[in-house]
Amino acid sequence: MPEGGGGEAAVIRILHAADLHLDSPFEGLSEENARMRRQEQRELLDRIAELCAENAVQLVLLPGDLFDSDSAYQKTAETLVLALSRIAAPVFIAPGNHDFFGRGSPYARLSLPENVRVFKEPKLECFDIPELSCRVWGAGFNDRYCGEIMRNFAPEKREGVADILCMHGEVGNPASRYNPISEAALSRSGMDYAALGHVHTFSGPRRAGDCFYAWPGCAEGRGFDETGEKGVILADVAPGRAAIRFVPLGGRRYQVLTVTAESSDPAASVLRQLPEGTERDTYRIILTGELDEVPDLAGLRRVLAGRFFSLQLRDGTSLRRNIWERAKEDSLRGAFLRRLREMYEAAESESEKKKITAAARWGLAAIDGDEEIVGI
Repeated sequence: MPEGGGGEAAVIRILHAADLHLDSPFEGLSEENARMRRQEQRELLDRIAELCAENAVQLVLLPGDLFDSDSAYQKTAETLVLALSRIAAPVFIAPGNHDFFGRGSPYARLSLPENVRVFKEPKLECFDIPELSCRVWGAGFNDRYCGEIMRNFAPEKREGVADILCMHGEVGNPASRYNPISEAALSRSGMDYAALGHVHTFSGPRRAGDCFYAWPGCAEGRGFDETGEKGVILADVAPGRAAIRFVPLGGRRYQVLTVTAESSDPAASVLRQLPEGTERDTYRIILTGELDEVPDLAGLRRVLAGRFFSLQLRDGTSLRRNIWERAKEDSLRGAFLRRLREMYEAAESESEKKKITAAARWGLAAIDGDEEIVGI
């Protein structure tokens, strides 16, 4: 965890979570499983409150996309209010592009607890917290898109006071329509820690000048573009220094497994490579390799029944064929294959033979007007 030099100012324990996307549709799942996942998202709010209590968290930063849209279920809104009320620390919410603040947004409709503040405008404002010797700066989206917010932002520093930023946005892409943030702007800002949201993969600890910054990624995966472990950040921050730790929340994961099938009945190949403890997770298994016939995916699904929360199967195999079988033809194809076969038989290494075989496949594909999947 990165650290920077600083005085003996008190350290502030921060929980930083973003991109919960509550009430996501989970379109790739069955209706029953999607309903179950939305309930589990609500339970995630309780786990965050428990994590705050277990770690003596003093400040909670939620930089956007807590909701997937403005069409939140009433049960979800009530669960959020109850979870936030259980947190014995100030909570700051900076709405993002999915949950932007407006008359119809959940934040405008909810009766939030007294410890919660919502940044309602796309311009930076400050909340002074004397008991923590810190200032929290933030801004929120009020539309689906948002221009650059941090332009010329460089507040005057106060001795012994930590400056902390909470905001939704995209770092390093000046053409972004989602509040583009440059490292130069972060460095110039004088912030001690910038809690960011928008990107759905944990950034790891980062630094721009004296500003430490990070985004936690989404708290739980919702599709195969959000694979692996998901969670939140615990950060210990003081003027001039920060220690950033990723904390997995242990929810269901999306995983992609690519398996080279050894026969048209690929169950043995899949079972041999399948890790333990897959029952809670959603898997996409992609079969690859060359086979004599199309694999039996229906049979494979029956064998794997009950091993996953949800399963997708993809056939990426190609049919095996003897590429030299038409070398005797009196045609362009035959002449092409005879020449390459001579080269193949004269090759002195397996590497050369593989290259020649690949050239033969590509050449045949061009002659026959086919698409060739090469698995060598």
